[in-house]
Parts: sequence; C-alpha cells; structure tokens
Amino acid sequence: MRINKYLAMRHISTRREADEIVASGRVKINGRAAVLGDKVEKDDLVEIAKENKRNAKKRVYLAYNKPPGIITHSPQGEEKSIGDIFKYDQKVFPVGRLDKDSWGLIILTNDGRITDGILNPERDHEKEYIVRVDKPISVSFIGKMGRGVKLDDGYQTRECRVKKMNEYDFSIVLTEGKRRQIRRMCTILGYAVRDLKRVRIMNIKLGDLRPGAHRKIQGKELEEFLAKLNIAN
Repeated sequence: MRINKYLAMRHISTRREADEIVASGRVKINGRAAVLGDKVEKDDLVEIAKENKRNAKKRVYLAYNKPPGIITHSPQGEEKSIGDIFKYDQKVFPVGRLDKDSWGLIILTNDGRITDGILNPERDHEKEYIVRVDKPISVSFIGKMGRGVKLDDGYQTRECRVKKMNEYDFSIVLTEGKRRQIRRMCTILGYAVRDLKRVRIMNIKLGDLRPGAHRKIQGKELEEFLAKLNIAN
C-alpha cells in the first residue's frame, strides 16, 4: 500500500497530513528516506522520526512551470523528475501530476494539507489547459469534448467547458483528472495532441512564467486558494 495510506492506517496521521510528514523527510522505509508515492510491503521496516518543533519550517506554496520531458513523480531509468532539476531552500513536493510530454502549472509545497483538497474530484476544483491538436478543430469536436467522452476503459468523462481559440488550439476546464485524460479524449475523437499546457489550478494562474521558473503563491492569492480548500492559513 502507499506510504500515506500506511501512516493513516497506523493512526499516525490522516492521509492529508501524511504527505506533509513524508515531504519533511521524517519517514524512512528500510533505512531509506521515503518519498511521496512510495509503497510499503508486508516485511518493510517503516520508521517515523519525531517532529522537531524548534526547527519546524514555514509552509511554502510555489507556482512552478514544469517543462516538457520532466516526470512529476518516481522517474524510471534515465528519466528526470521535478526533484532532480528544481532545488529550493526548503523541501517541497508537487501536488498531483502532469504527464511527461505536457508542461505548465504545478503547485509545489511542503503543506500536505492541500493535497486531498486539490486532487479529490468530489471537490470540483477547476484546472484549465490550452491544447493544440494536429488538424483543424470542428464545431462537432468542441461539442463532443464539452459533453464528455467515453474513454478506452469505459469511463465517461464529466461535462466540461471547452472553447475554440483558433484553428488548431482550444482551452478546456476540467474538474477531474484521469490519467492522460485530455490526450485520450482527443484520440477517441480522431485528433492527436501536439502540445498541452496547464495554465490554471483553481485561482492560481501560470501567467508568464517560463518553463523551469517558479514564483511564490502569497498574499490575497494564497488566502483565496486556502479558503477554497477550507484550510486555515
């Protein structure tokens, strides 16, 4: 089972708090520092260090433009992850995923409280993307995308807002996040995605951040963001 579920079942934390504990470096699996997404097997030794309140770090929230070709979590072989190319003075982790070929906004934080709020589809929080496809966009395509598409595994995607921007580009606002969902929706309808960029998560916008760059989420923007998640600042 995943490490966050393991910690919750051991009543060490809630799943939401578990991500924060793992990100802080306090958890080890068989002597190795655990990372988000790690799995715990039956015979594994899991150790959790006590929190040093004196050295407790301030919560950090960053908007980061993930470049294409970079993995969000758990790289394989020669793949590079965000953690390999992005260094910050506090340990942070990405909330959610953005597939290797896509780029754009991802939130980096050391606050595990926000993970469930952003990723739980029952919360209906919006994520907006700009997509370029391989052939001219038809009115029929926009309508079918907006009404939802039955994917190759039988799942029917939710209704969403879709707007044609020009001959090859459209914007789409989702309130769910199935694996490679937009690419799969387009494939079903006979289109291939040539470029996919996430430009907004809830009220947090990518803006003019270049790939690999970041900025702090703070002030009124942060207050609104946490309020939408029902989390005290």
